[in-house]
Amino acid sequence: MTAPDYGLPAEYEHIYSGKVRDLYRTPDGKLLFVASDRISAYDWVLPTTIPDKGRILTALSNWWFAKLQGVVPNHLASGKIPKAVAGRAMICEELDMLPVECVARGYLTGSGLSDYRATGRICGNGLPPGLVDGSLLPKPIFTPATKAALGDHDENITYDETIVLIGQEEAQELKRLTLDIYTRALEIARGRGLILADTKFEFGFARTGKNAGRIVLADEVLTPDSSRYWDAASWAPGGPQPSFDKQYVRDWLTSPASGWQRDSGEPPPPLPDEVVERTRGKYVEAYERLTGEAFA
Repeated sequence: MTAPDYGLPAEYEHIYSGKVRDLYRTPDGKLLFVASDRISAYDWVLPTTIPDKGRILTALSNWWFAKLQGVVPNHLASGKIPKAVAGRAMICEELDMLPVECVARGYLTGSGLSDYRATGRICGNGLPPGLVDGSLLPKPIFTPATKAALGDHDENITYDETIVLIGQEEAQELKRLTLDIYTRALEIARGRGLILADTKFEFGFARTGKNAGRIVLADEVLTPDSSRYWDAASWAPGGPQPSFDKQYVRDWLTSPASGWQRDSGEPPPPLPDEVVERTRGKYVEAYERLTGEAFA
């Protein structure tokens, strides 16, 4: 993906663009993470953007990074954010990233539900029979995945496969940190009337500074793009739960109204205004309910 035109000064070097974020190197050698308003679904970046989405993701990530101080160090660094991307960018230390998506699940849904229905297990974790979509798991589980290239699916792997991939000590630390963060975030979300059903994290080794050599939390954290939030008051296991994310987008894309076939190989169509507005509203609601602050 080519670099978007944010109007950044020329000395900011574009490094990479993912589905949602754009990465630049700052003049002093740090990284500038810019959250765009792009939205992805079913491994496609859609042609329609969601207004303010990047600002919401950035503000919520920063809020969570602050809440997790003392639980895990993170990659945030000091520095002046260019005016052109103020509110949607973070300055971060460059890390040696670990090639594992670290997923924590406290409830059964999504790809975990598919795996459970097929095998009775998720990433090697055995689960009791009789669970349904939305069931509370006996305890939170660590379900890692390999990090896929843009446009590809992440692939669930077992804990033993994680050890082979990155080493036993590193795998143990990723599992510990993932479940510690999830448990803390689950408690905070419950206090706001929300259920954190599952979430994914990325980690890397710090190269310099006080955390040099340590595994630290990177990328976004506990946003509606990386996490599944449900309303605790309406939670009812046995079917899909309304969530505070891009579910309106997924539902419209797979409805007859879109005219799009997921397996056609053709890119999805633009989103109608109503879907854009409702999706933005869900992101805003997630931010406001979690933080207790109005989004402006």
